[in-house]
Amino acid sequence: MFFPRRSGINRRGMRKTGLWLCGILLLFAACDDGGERKARAHLRQAEEAFAAGAFSEAKMQIDSIRVLYPKAFEARLEGIALMQRVELEEQRVGLVFLDSLLRVRQADFEAVKGKFVFEKDTAYQEVGNYFHPSQTVEKNVGRTFLRAQVDEHGQMLLSSIYRGSHPIHHHAVRVSADDGSFAETPRTDDVYETSYLGVLQEQADYKLGEDGDVIGFISLHEGDRIKAEFLGKRKYVVYLPEADREAISEVYSLAQLLSAIDGIKKQMAEARLKMEFITRKMAEKEATGG
Repeated sequence: MFFPRRSGINRRGMRKTGLWLCGILLLFAACDDGGERKARAHLRQAEEAFAAGAFSEAKMQIDSIRVLYPKAFEARLEGIALMQRVELEEQRVGLVFLDSLLRVRQADFEAVKGKFVFEKDTAYQEVGNYFHPSQTVEKNVGRTFLRAQVDEHGQMLLSSIYRGSHPIHHHAVRVSADDGSFAETPRTDDVYETSYLGVLQEQADYKLGEDGDVIGFISLHEGDRIKAEFLGKRKYVVYLPEADREAISEVYSLAQLLSAIDGIKKQMAEARLKMEFITRKMAEKEATGG
């Protein structure tokens, strides 16, 4: 049987082909350079977005470099530096907006704060409280009612105050309108019971947000007849007079305003802290030549 000999030319051709392929691969590797060229395209887009004030777009383009081209070290380093500039400017612009918003809210507060009574005993209180004039303590001696107050930070408190000759040991309140709608507080542990000259006083407190929307219900039904049931070992029923409904509703509006002011101040403080942090990092990098 005849077997043809393999040609030496074929072997030499295969070696040449292999060398050619290796050369092509080395060329591609050299041209790719870790993706620097493509990474810089994203960097240019990030710079353009930053110049236009499109901070989210700029940050997205910078993040793309980190995710898509992890070996593009030079582009990544420049991207980090640009990200710091973007975040610093973003916080600065946000701070300007928050400051203008705070001025508006504070002007709103100045316009209405005269309608309320402010009480603060500096001997033991760090934060004072606002009451409606009709619900101050001296005007409501011996009365069973719902009282509203709000502190300087916008934290509102609704208190159910019972006075009588027999205890009811109440710990919740249910309010209802004539149309059958109602709201009820969860059971509270903030309960105080005292007695003076044979008159019992019970007070249960409910924070806004933990009140089962009783405060919101009263505000919504300010013009309607509202029945309030004090719930405990015994039930006690009162109907909220117009003055109390109005007082709770107005304190609720004040609470929303003060809470908004407090929230803006916190956001501004956070923005300043972040700006300080970024500025410090930029200074450290410049000092080390990084």
